[in-house]
Order: sequence, then C-alpha cells, then structure tokens
Amino acid sequence: MFRKTARNFNPMMAMAGRTTVADVEEIVALGDIDGDSNHTPGIFVQRIVKGSFEKRIEQRTTRTRAA
Repeated sequence: MFRKTARNFNPMMAMAGRTTVADVEEIVALGDIDGDSNHTPGIFVQRIVKGSFEKRIEQRTTRTRAA
C-alpha cells in the first residue's frame, strides 16, 4: 500500500519495471488485506524484502498561549 502521492506513480512504475522489489513492514497471510486496498497486483512483484524499520518518535511542539 502506498501513502500519499506515492500512490500516483509507484503502481505504474512497478508494472513497467523489469524487476519489482516490495519492501514491506510485515508479511501477512493470503486474504488478510482487502483487495481494494492493494494497489499493485502480486503478478508484478518479483521479490519481497521484509525490512527492519525503526519506529521514530514524533516530537510534538506547541507554542505557549497568550494571556
């Protein structure tokens, strides 16, 4: 599944490429993901890599309220 603007071009590039590598956060069982949310059919993916992703902590910044 692609996020934001990556959804515009990445599926087309995966279909046009000679070899497509999917870098995934987790591998799920067949049927666990809804077909409508899958943007690149599996027939276009030749390699799957389960990456180790660092969960970054978001820093929340706020400004002080005026009195």
